[in-house]
Amino acid sequence: MLRKQSAEGRYQLTVVSLDELVPQDHLVRKIENAIDFSFIYDLVEDRYCPDNGRPSIDPVVLIKMVLIQYLFGIRSMRQTIKEIETNIAYRWFLGYDLTQPIPHFTTFGKNYVRRFKGTDLFERIFTRILEEACHHGLVDPSVLYIDSTHVKANANKRKFIKRLVQEEGKKYQELLEEEINQDRVAHGKKPLPKKFKAVWKEVKQSTTDPDSGWFVKNEKEQTFAYSFHVASDQNGFVVSAVVTAANVHDSQVFTDVFEQAVKHVGKPSAVAVDAGYKTPYISKYLLDQQVRPVMPYTRPHTKDGRYRKQDYVYDEYYDCYLCPVGQVLTYETTTREGYRIYRSDATTCRSCPFRSQCTESHDAVKRVSRHIWAHYMEEVEHLRHTEVNKRLYARRKETIERVFADLKEKHGLRWTTLRGLEKVTMQAMLVFACMNLKKLANWLWRLGKTGRHALNFDIFLSYTNYKKTPSATLAPREFVCSLEIISFLSALKIRRLKYP
Repeated sequence: MLRKQSAEGRYQLTVVSLDELVPQDHLVRKIENAIDFSFIYDLVEDRYCPDNGRPSIDPVVLIKMVLIQYLFGIRSMRQTIKEIETNIAYRWFLGYDLTQPIPHFTTFGKNYVRRFKGTDLFERIFTRILEEACHHGLVDPSVLYIDSTHVKANANKRKFIKRLVQEEGKKYQELLEEEINQDRVAHGKKPLPKKFKAVWKEVKQSTTDPDSGWFVKNEKEQTFAYSFHVASDQNGFVVSAVVTAANVHDSQVFTDVFEQAVKHVGKPSAVAVDAGYKTPYISKYLLDQQVRPVMPYTRPHTKDGRYRKQDYVYDEYYDCYLCPVGQVLTYETTTREGYRIYRSDATTCRSCPFRSQCTESHDAVKRVSRHIWAHYMEEVEHLRHTEVNKRLYARRKETIERVFADLKEKHGLRWTTLRGLEKVTMQAMLVFACMNLKKLANWLWRLGKTGRHALNFDIFLSYTNYKKTPSATLAPREFVCSLEIISFLSALKIRRLKYP
């Protein structure tokens, strides 16, 4: 039977509390149960006058407003305020009733400029939420996944100027130069003098956002952008983040991201990265700290039909190379870039029937380069074939790649709406804080809604690792009693908990 809904319900007076109108499983309820936001008062105490001036808007409300924006992927603060005005759950989260006016959309921006600019408030909020996740045992820092993604800048790619800038030296340049000179002296060569001449290069600089960098992905995609360098744990929690211009190479920022992650969650046992981080220095850096590097295979760039570098065998005892037909390539020099050069005998190469597959040099000399830290790279290649590395590297798509996908698809950061490195960094730290907060709230909700079973969560993680990992690679403490696991899962009233 056809039934028509009357409009009388629009004018019906009902006595009801705001708390009754918010669903029990709404995300804002989970977040409110997961963390106490009163810690923000201590972070901003020195930015407010205690006994003078007009009463301010509650700083917790200010932060919660921007958290709503990034938690639910709203593109602007103006739209966020419109959503809060009509959304009961958002009003409940802020502590506002149905009639209380919502602050103007410029309020947060004005407070940022006048109070929070130049402070580490947003980094400290990110750290506090991460500490809460660590306290409940949800963060597993034994393996870190480090990578970067490009976020388009709020800048017109056609508005730029070309200018000369000085190339920044590598952070490890002094260490490299010291070892180069030691190697040259060991081979009877003179040490290289320090290079004082500056190297200049021409770059495109945006006139709209000078802090962004020109990013070239392919012939069609070229734009100004920022790079978000991120480290995540095995469960997908972001443990450190650094924002740079897009024209800064990933390997230049690796140590900053790694050291920040160690400061937050401790030193891992392994670090998984992609091919952009497969450099001699990063390999040396990780192995010297007794951290297992997990790096992929990189395809050689040798022309088809030519001998590849691995076809030339290095003899460590005699410090020389052997070519595929058995000729010895002896040491020639060590370059300023840190490569030892080994050269063949021209008289032998001229009569070699395989010369066309070896070299096209007009003087019939084959030269092979070897970095002074090449033995670290060889150890990385050896570890690449182990089952542990294969298993850990396969999880990149489930951890750091998923973080970047959620960042852009669910939290509205496919391109930034702000300009300037400081503001973009603030935006990035708030978004990553929201991502960790959302995961923390959802996991604690599944584990009993109030986190009362969180102290036993390591039991479940141990059981999950036991099911996924060969017994030979597990520590004795990770073997847990099956009855304890069954009782734990029964207490949670779940059959299967989704584990990322």
